[in-house]
Amino acid sequence: MITRREFMQDMALAGAASTMGYARELLAAEPPPETKRIRFGKVPSACVAPQYVAGELLRAEGFDQIEYVDVGLGGLPNAQAMGRGEIDIHMNFAAPLVVALDEGAPIVLLGGVHVGCFELFVSEKIRVISDLKGKTAAILANRSSQHVFLASIATSVGLDPNRDIKWATHPPSEAKKLLADGKIDAFLGFPPDPQEMRARKVGRVLLNSAIDRPWSQYFCCLVSANREFARKHPVATKRALRAILKASEICATNPGQGAKAFLAQGFKTNPDYALQALKELPYGHWREYNPEETVRFYALRLREAEMVKNAPQKLIDQGTDWRFLNELKKELKT
Repeated sequence: MITRREFMQDMALAGAASTMGYARELLAAEPPPETKRIRFGKVPSACVAPQYVAGELLRAEGFDQIEYVDVGLGGLPNAQAMGRGEIDIHMNFAAPLVVALDEGAPIVLLGGVHVGCFELFVSEKIRVISDLKGKTAAILANRSSQHVFLASIATSVGLDPNRDIKWATHPPSEAKKLLADGKIDAFLGFPPDPQEMRARKVGRVLLNSAIDRPWSQYFCCLVSANREFARKHPVATKRALRAILKASEICATNPGQGAKAFLAQGFKTNPDYALQALKELPYGHWREYNPEETVRFYALRLREAEMVKNAPQKLIDQGTDWRFLNELKKELKT
């Protein structure tokens, strides 16, 4: 005899297993997670929708206390909050994760979710990246995701981001208006900002990291974890990673569900732009790109920008663990 609660949990597990594309026996054969509580960061970028979609999948994986903690707008502060133990697992842009590892944050990178989502919008007088020399670019803050990514772009064409670009800190709402008014020269937007700016014809897209090389050849968002959490809870870590990866495939096949999960977090944005962002983002290809090469790529670029001191291989050796990812590649159906 089983209780009604046990029956409902069993049914949820079976349904989630079917949705996630692997046998129910696989979930049942694994030990339960060492903890039933898991905390993610909560950031207003539509590209991290898989971790919001993952809610029901995480329940099927054995978690019953799923929390989304407001840690600002992501990037390096987000990674630092993870290092302090304020969140357990989270999707974040690869470049600030590399900076955080270089600075000794106790985090570990687990796998990639999707390639590019950032778009660089510029004024009409900027025709190529090198034209940014001496120009003003708006960023959220020093060493924010926008700052780190644009610095890595600048070094790729021989610019020195510390001397050749004038940085101005503005919230995205102000930066978009300043660009529209011709008072700044560049703004790097993350979804759904690019969708809004294209619709309103604000600036011109000079670079789209989802389609322009070399950026489109590497992951944009990686899944990372607090190092101690991953060490103490390996089963929970693997189960959480699996839920996020499968949620990314749901976003690929049903972007409406991804947009709904993102908007359910209470972010104030136009639903149409959120849905368009989910349709455009290249989800569902986590098997096809190499997260280690992503770390190496950004570490090299950021060393040139004087934002990283350590050699790429040292950061890879000390700050990554691909075991769970490799296991999931074998276990999950293609």
